[in-house]
Formats: sequence, structure tokens, C-alpha cells
Amino acid sequence: MAFEGGHLNKALAAAVGDDAALVHDLRRAFLESADRQIDLLSRATDESSWHLALWRLKGLSGSFGVVHMIALIEEAQACPPADAKMLRRIRAALDILSED
Repeated sequence: MAFEGGHLNKALAAAVGDDAALVHDLRRAFLESADRQIDLLSRATDESSWHLALWRLKGLSGSFGVVHMIALIEEAQACPPADAKMLRRIRAALDILSED
């Protein structure tokens, strides 16, 4: 279920078929979970909490095949905790996923 850029619904449908209710539920679960992890990233005060939230977001993104988000997370691992520029980039990536 590899994903690049947008169309989260299409990626989910490719994985689970034509079950619109399941696609909707999975999409909502992904977006809510990702939003929670990004909130934790924004509140990270040390490297441990920063990397833990990144690790969780990376696992979530991997489970849903959101490879663009994985690439951002890998880049974020070299940033200081709660790096504002990186947080904006990660949030923007999630906002794009929320639109489709």
C-alpha cells in the first residue's frame, strides 16, 4: 500500500477493497493517530520524547504506506526537539492527506 503525496482514500481502498465504511474508519484512525503524535512532537521538551513521538509516527505511517511522511520523519530525527520548521512540514504533509 505505497502512498505518495495525496489520495489516502485510494491507497486504503487498494488495500481493503471496496468497503467504503472500512476505508472511512481506517482513514479517520490514521489521521487522528497522526495528529496526536504531531501534537506530542510539538510538546517534546527533550530528545527522548521527540524521538519516541517520531518513532510512533513513523510506525503509523509505515502501517498505512505513507512513504512521504516516513521520509520527513527520518529527516526530523536529526532536528532538535520541537523544531518549528520541521513541525510545519510534517503538519503540512498531514494536512494534504486530510484533504483527499
